[in-house]
Amino acid sequence: MLYWLTALSDGGDFFNLFRYITFRAGGAFLTALIFGFMFGRPLINVLRRRQGKGQPIRDDGPETHFNKAGTPTMGGLLIVGALMTSTLLWARLDNAFVWLVLFVTLSFGLIGFADDYAKVSKQNTNGVPGKLRMALGIAIAIVAAFWATWAHPDALQNQLALPVFKDTLINLGLFFVPFAVIVIVGSANAVNLTDGLDGLAIMPVMIAAGTLGIIAYAVGRVDFTEYLDVHYVPGTGEILIFAAGLIGGGLGFLWYNAPPAAVFMGDTGSLALGGALGAIAVATKHELVLAIVGGLFVVEALSVIVQVMYFKRTGRRVFLMAPIHHHYEKKGWSEPQIVIRFWIISLILAMIGLATLKVR
Repeated sequence: MLYWLTALSDGGDFFNLFRYITFRAGGAFLTALIFGFMFGRPLINVLRRRQGKGQPIRDDGPETHFNKAGTPTMGGLLIVGALMTSTLLWARLDNAFVWLVLFVTLSFGLIGFADDYAKVSKQNTNGVPGKLRMALGIAIAIVAAFWATWAHPDALQNQLALPVFKDTLINLGLFFVPFAVIVIVGSANAVNLTDGLDGLAIMPVMIAAGTLGIIAYAVGRVDFTEYLDVHYVPGTGEILIFAAGLIGGGLGFLWYNAPPAAVFMGDTGSLALGGALGAIAVATKHELVLAIVGGLFVVEALSVIVQVMYFKRTGRRVFLMAPIHHHYEKKGWSEPQIVIRFWIISLILAMIGLATLKVR
């Protein structure tokens, strides 16, 4: 919205700053951060009054989680609110990719909100039926996939770009939409599975968002793409503003989610943020890089898949408990140890993902 202040500029004054994506990204970050600090405590107080007993705790979960009973959930409302406000204020609203990522974020957030509401109101861990959640997520992702295809240049439509092998494009044709759906829905659910300890999910999400934001900015500038020898996707630079808002809102939430958490993100936040990461990857043609940058989420999701499949076939478990962060809890690692070590892994993977921009 503030971009339109450039109409008041003569090319050398303060209003000219609003032309620059980096300046507006900084504004989005600060706006979201201030939003989080301003509304965090009032939101927590409202959630605590409305939810009473807070988020239900699994009976079969780690014993250390029972002392978290009574903690309110749906803290993702704070992140999504900060993110939406900062993006609408600082991004160009005539950009198709901005509306794409906002659509996916808000839509998955609504699914998560319905799931959290069902859990809190029934006071059990059974929320919206899994099949219904999956069907709604797939429907949203299908819309997003067609949207991205329409917004991409003709030369990149339905194409899969490969990191490192930068001259290679694989034409997926009709299979691009199912592939994009897997990326978006898979990302949303992987982040959802990771959100099991105080602060565990939000920092890797911010790290991944920052990495993808840099990639979006790079592939949206023709001079950068020529230097890096990556595919140019005009318009994606504005996604950096969205990513900056996500980081600002995430930090505001982490202030209250740091151990011991005053509020949980809930499915409201985890599904919204995971869907957002998937949408950014599809928009920037870096779907495979997301698997590297978000490698922690991939491992969390795979640990559940492996556990379920192996147990069905053998009646035994590979991990003491899945997702894998619970496995390490059962092995005696403290919660801060798991969280900080997983943050370190996320940062390492982000650096590897960024390196693919130049390596060939």
